[in-house]
Amino acid sequence: MSLKLYYHPLSSFCHKVLIALYENGVPFEPVLVDLSSEESSAAFKKIWPIGKFPVLRDEAKGLTIPESSVIIEYVDTHYPKGARLVPQEAEAAWRTRLEDRFYDLHVHMPMQKIITDRLRPSGQNDSFGVQEATQQILTAYRLIDAGIAGKQWAMGDDFSMADCAAAPALFYGSMAVPFGAHKNLAAYLERLKARPSYARVLKEAEPYFKYIPR
Repeated sequence: MSLKLYYHPLSSFCHKVLIALYENGVPFEPVLVDLSSEESSAAFKKIWPIGKFPVLRDEAKGLTIPESSVIIEYVDTHYPKGARLVPQEAEAAWRTRLEDRFYDLHVHMPMQKIITDRLRPSGQNDSFGVQEATQQILTAYRLIDAGIAGKQWAMGDDFSMADCAAAPALFYGSMAVPFGAHKNLAAYLERLKARPSYARVLKEAEPYFKYIPR
């Protein structure tokens, strides 16, 4: 098999890529990385010394592709199957990339800040940083709640890379900062969770959810 995905089932950015691969039935070999294992970590860092996943390895082309958005676009371009997750038309493409970056930067990253802070030893928490991250997410929630009104998916009728980014960002985000009265946002997440590609990702991740700090 040409494509290998180095990942962990609990990783939110890995969820994003898995959704894309499952969405269009792209064949790949999953390689689970356990960073707590010296052997697994060392083997992964031979592939990608930065040591962050997800990472896609295309053995046929001899290429290593990091970063979730780049991986999705790479597969969309070189291994197209089914509907494209990034439209070919220029206007729709840049708008999809904008939505993708919005979820990554303004929901995903501050969510990780909050969740990671819960794992810190007592007395070493960053309360100021968590407050900043919380306000950033709340601002993003307001924008998403208004923007998704009347739409099935992030870009309208078609499922796209933006939805791949939104699903894990909002799933974990709801654990970090509740949605409150944002009903459109909550309904959108339910649609994402019901999408077969993400439902499969969540099912595979279930055994690991006990490790998420609540």
